[in-house]
Amino acid sequence: MKDQRDLSFWKLWNLSFGFFGVQIAYALQSSQVSRIFSTIGADPHDLSYFWILPPLMGLIVQPIVGSASDRTWNRLGRRLPYLLVGAAVAIIVMCFLPNAGSLGLAISQAIIFGLVMLMLLDTSINMAMQPFKMLVGDMVNERQKGLAYSIQSFLCNAGSVVGYVAPFVLAWFLSNTAPAGEVPPTVTWAFYLGAFILLLCVVYTFAKVKEMPPAEYAAFHGIEVDKEEKGPKENMFRLLVKAPKVFWTVGLVQFFCWAAFLYMWTYSTDAVALQAFDAPSVQEVTGVTIDGKSYDDKYFFAGEQPVIENGTLTLTPDGEATVLSLLKPGTVLTMAHIAKLDEGTGTYVLEQTSELPGIGTPDEIAINYKTVLDPSTKAYQDAGDWNGNLFAIQAIAAVLWAIVLAGFRRRKLGYSLSLLIGAIGFISVFFIHNPYVLAVSYALMGCAWAAMLSMPFTILTNALSGGNIGTYLGLFNCTITIPQIVAALCGGAVLHCFPAADNGAPLTVGMLVVSGVLLLIGSVAVWNIKETFGSQNK
Repeated sequence: MKDQRDLSFWKLWNLSFGFFGVQIAYALQSSQVSRIFSTIGADPHDLSYFWILPPLMGLIVQPIVGSASDRTWNRLGRRLPYLLVGAAVAIIVMCFLPNAGSLGLAISQAIIFGLVMLMLLDTSINMAMQPFKMLVGDMVNERQKGLAYSIQSFLCNAGSVVGYVAPFVLAWFLSNTAPAGEVPPTVTWAFYLGAFILLLCVVYTFAKVKEMPPAEYAAFHGIEVDKEEKGPKENMFRLLVKAPKVFWTVGLVQFFCWAAFLYMWTYSTDAVALQAFDAPSVQEVTGVTIDGKSYDDKYFFAGEQPVIENGTLTLTPDGEATVLSLLKPGTVLTMAHIAKLDEGTGTYVLEQTSELPGIGTPDEIAINYKTVLDPSTKAYQDAGDWNGNLFAIQAIAAVLWAIVLAGFRRRKLGYSLSLLIGAIGFISVFFIHNPYVLAVSYALMGCAWAAMLSMPFTILTNALSGGNIGTYLGLFNCTITIPQIVAALCGGAVLHCFPAADNGAPLTVGMLVVSGVLLLIGSVAVWNIKETFGSQNK
């Protein structure tokens, strides 16, 4: 096997520079998607289910990209063609996603449109992101991989900072409020700006990065070209069975880490709005029960008049429309007579009613509602901007902590300590009500983030050798996506376990405490890792 010479700093830089633009897109997704769906009208208990799509797309796309790119050789390169396709789709989708609530669609339709855009965005981001991880594995020797992934981590976090603070900065020039159900211009234009920067980064990458030709790559990685071309191809499942033990032990740590951060991305905006901005709550009608039969916005009666639409209940007694709106806590519902609140069931009950076309005169109408933070208020949208700033502080702290991590001679000690510090940051949010003090909590989370971005890939790629690095990195991405899928499936149920906040809204800050507990477990699991190197596996 030919010993690859060291690359200059700027060549290492250029290998990962495109990550800057990709990460802006990823930062906007992670910090603003929950805010977008909440603004459209999604229930906080359902938010985690929307987050199933991003990791699910990563689970499907990244192993395919990794395996396919291992066998791709053309004039554009080996990994770069996948960057080009992924970035092109991401740029287009970033111009549509924040407008989901501005297209004149009903809430359910706007949410479905947003979910489709989110699915396409994450698919394209995954396709564009994976080549940068593989380029380091392809072109950097073992001596420089730690430095190369540190540079990648720096650019990743620098891009994150730009994506996170963009809505806050744009609020100096644009309105941070919008009609109910619509995303503020600050968020919309942040996505436009991110798409433009991503385009510039892709152009720069293609101008500066030249991948190895097949013969040089084979010599660098100790691959016999004839054997590689003529020998039987191992599929992903065979490679998974033959994966080094470190693949699984690092993967276990990954499970707890990525589940923790999935909850942060999902619930941080509401948690910050609740803890530090005193965002008011609002009660929204979610359904109506007429003589024991339940209706929601999927059901129609009385001449196809919707029962529930945009949080408003409409009934039609005696041929004249009467709208029953529950917009603020304490609103009195009337339809012929005054409604009373049944404290036991949490529903408003109309004691006497007029005749309803197609139904007759019901004995009882129970109006069901949910209490959530009001996303149409300035306090909530300001919290959304501040949440981006906190994410930026986390990213800056991650950059600084990555420098400290590079000085640890014992990787496992640095890895475990970083996760422990991050756990403290997550749990501390529960006790803090000052938006500026929250910056300390998120800075501590940044220590865990720095370790998550660099340590696993350094440990894994050092343990790999041969022509299947891309496939293994694609498979290893499952240790990122599967825990997020599991966490997303469980999120709503876990949130229901917490009592409501003082204003009646879901206690979303409790989910950040859950994140802290998960990181604590991850910090212990680090000590189960035993590092190996590719040369030992031959």
